[in-house]
Amino acid sequence: MVPWSEVTTTRAGGRHGLPWRAAGSVVVLLALAGFGLIGAAFTESPTAPPPQPPPLAESPVGAAATSPEVAQPAPSGRPRSAPGQIVIPKIGVHASIMKIGTNPDGTVEVPPLDQAQLAGWYEPGASPGEVGNAVIVGHVDSAELGPAVFFSLGDLRPGDTVGVVREDGEQVDFTVESVKAYPKTEFPTELVYGPTDQIALRVVTCGGIFDEAAGDYPDNIVVFATQAQ
Repeated sequence: MVPWSEVTTTRAGGRHGLPWRAAGSVVVLLALAGFGLIGAAFTESPTAPPPQPPPLAESPVGAAATSPEVAQPAPSGRPRSAPGQIVIPKIGVHASIMKIGTNPDGTVEVPPLDQAQLAGWYEPGASPGEVGNAVIVGHVDSAELGPAVFFSLGDLRPGDTVGVVREDGEQVDFTVESVKAYPKTEFPTELVYGPTDQIALRVVTCGGIFDEAAGDYPDNIVVFATQAQ
C-alpha cells in the first residue's frame, strides 16, 4: 500500500457546497466500485463478492522449513456479534450502524439517503472483532441532509482509532494503518473483501470532486485498520 505521505490530498466539495478532505485518487468494504452515495447508490458497482472464506490458519506447506522464524499463531477473534455503533473520536463520529446486504442485482446496499447519518455493516462478511475483514460503509453527504456520517473520513491518519460497539456490549478498537482513495473503476476488492487471518476493519465512503453531470463521486475512500494491540 502507498504510505500516507505519498498520497495526494485533495478537497472534494459535495452538493452541499462545503469542502471535504479526501485522500487523492490512488485507491475502499467489498467491491464498492460503484459506491455512488448521492442518489446513484451502487448502480455502477460490480456484483458483490460472496461471504469471506475461512481465514488461512496455517502457513503454506514448506513455509516452516524455509523460514528461520517461528510462525506466530493467528488471532482467535471474538464470537460473532453485529455492530451497533461506530465511534471515531478524531472526526467526531458517534453513529448507529444498520445491517446491509446486497440488492437483487447483486450490488451492495447502502443506508437510505434520508438516513445518511447512519453507517451500514455488510452482514455477509465478518463482524467487527471476528477474524476477517469487517466492512462498514456510509455516505459522505446527501442533497437532503448535507454532510453525512463519513463526511470527514479522509481526515484520518495512521495511528488514529476507530471503535466499534457490538450488540454483545463489547467495544472493539481498531488502529488505522492507511487511508486510500481509489477510482471506482479500480476498486481493490481483494484488499477490502478478501480473506485475511487478521482481525481487520474496512471503512468506506465516496471521495473526489462531485460530478454534477453523473450525479456521483468518482472515487472511493477506504480506511484500512486492524485490531488495536
